[in-house]
Amino acid sequence: QVQLVESGGGLVQAGGSLRLSCAASGRTVINYAMGWYRQAPGKQRELAAAISAIGITSYADSVKGRFTISRDNAKNTVYLYMNSLNPEDTAVYYCNADSRGWRIDLPGEFWGQGTQVTVSS
Repeated sequence: QVQLVESGGGLVQAGGSLRLSCAASGRTVINYAMGWYRQAPGKQRELAAAISAIGITSYADSVKGRFTISRDNAKNTVYLYMNSLNPEDTAVYYCNADSRGWRIDLPGEFWGQGTQVTVSS
């Protein structure tokens, strides 16, 4: 069983940056695909970024070139570096883990509680 805890959310002005962290515990996620999903009020949850066990990444078109997902296997942690933020990035961001380490197009079994990101204009 994997527990995921997100941190790093907050309020930032448009054009600013944030780094989100997802700390996994319970077992190593070295062989898991990891992802960040986000959900804005009144909208469906969507993939923002994902990374496979071997480091292949996938990004939503809306965040390409601005967000970077990375992982530190020694720390059992995944990061989302968010740059050039705009108000459309405002959402709750959820960490996800998938024991199928190759799958980066759909969410896996484990979810964190989410962290709020608010971008002001």
